[in-house]
Amino acid sequence: MQSLEAELDAARQLAVADLADAIESIGFECTRCGACCTADGEDDHTATVFPDEVRDLQQAAATGDEERDWRDVARPMPYGLAESEDGTLEGETFEWALQTDGCGDCVFYEEADGMGTCVAHEDRPLICRTYPFSVALAGTSQPMGEAVDEEGIVRAHECEGLGRDISRDDAEELAQALKERAVRELEEAIAVRDTYRPADPDSGEVVVHDSEGAKRMDGTPLED
Repeated sequence: MQSLEAELDAARQLAVADLADAIESIGFECTRCGACCTADGEDDHTATVFPDEVRDLQQAAATGDEERDWRDVARPMPYGLAESEDGTLEGETFEWALQTDGCGDCVFYEEADGMGTCVAHEDRPLICRTYPFSVALAGTSQPMGEAVDEEGIVRAHECEGLGRDISRDDAEELAQALKERAVRELEEAIAVRDTYRPADPDSGEVVVHDSEGAKRMDGTPLED
């Protein structure tokens, strides 16, 4: 297996035109069904969001001069966490997920007349901008499970909008975002690896490791 650094070099050299060709071949048009923004059966919606994207969403979702709290936008990735005897979460995990509501749906998702809408559409994270596609590089994520279609290095994941016509301009815009996401995911993985220090297993709190170091659930650095 190649190192993360080698995969990052490969991601940086991806040709946007080639990615766009693959996206055009597979085909895609968003139907606004909301499936990628809502809970999947018993599992809450889980979409990775980078620390700087959390801050962008905080500002985008601000009311007047008041910025949203970190926890209004993001939650710790649930993997590796467990409930303590008093019902609170504890343990350590890696990265952040978009916050969910009481139904397990993304907090930025709204629905009217059967059509889904992202209320933070202009500031949505890269994982949302590029769904249902990913690239087949180690260290990059596969949203919503295994691929259902592939064209070269591009993978397509379950979505009712697959197979529909897409314009070249839209394919190139999506391809550019897909390349950016692949690069960002690998840069993030390398930074997490290099800054990681095991959390105290007896601390009784949640520790989230991201590219900026270890943080509490509210996004503040653990060392503060």
